[in-house]
Amino acid sequence: MEGEGRQDMELQPYRRDEAVAYARHWAYGRNPEFYDYERIGGDCTNFASQCIYAGTGVMNYTPIFGWYYIDANNKAPAWTGVEYLHNFLIRSEISPGPICTVTQDLTVAEPGDVIQLIFEGDVFQHSPVVIATDGSGLPSGIQVAAHSYDADCRPLDSYTYQQYRVLHILGYYR
Repeated sequence: MEGEGRQDMELQPYRRDEAVAYARHWAYGRNPEFYDYERIGGDCTNFASQCIYAGTGVMNYTPIFGWYYIDANNKAPAWTGVEYLHNFLIRSEISPGPICTVTQDLTVAEPGDVIQLIFEGDVFQHSPVVIATDGSGLPSGIQVAAHSYDADCRPLDSYTYQQYRVLHILGYYR
């Protein structure tokens, strides 16, 4: 059954170029196939999920703990929630969908990865998508695309944040 852990699944390569092309195309617009959550809490993680999906083509339809979007009212919390996306991507069981490692080393960040930010407090609140990096490991060398304050080619260091984490996508299972 889809969504259950399966040891016979092989890790597939993440299509970073497709994730970035999607991010660049929709940075200042909204894909009509997905609801725009801008007015009800923000659209950043919905946008990040769409970009990751563009690079994988696989959703995980496990109720509650999966990563999927069917419509505005039928989606996994991980599709739109910052912390839920993180939790899904770092899962240890082998199941359909993307997986990642988490680091604070910006030299690891590649186009198609997600950098989550804390603006205040201790909960991550934003999920911009890396579209370019100069490899320096400096925030000024990373450009992102995002929704909820739509941006394309925005330098990471133009945000005022307290903490970040890089969700480095390793690939996906299908």
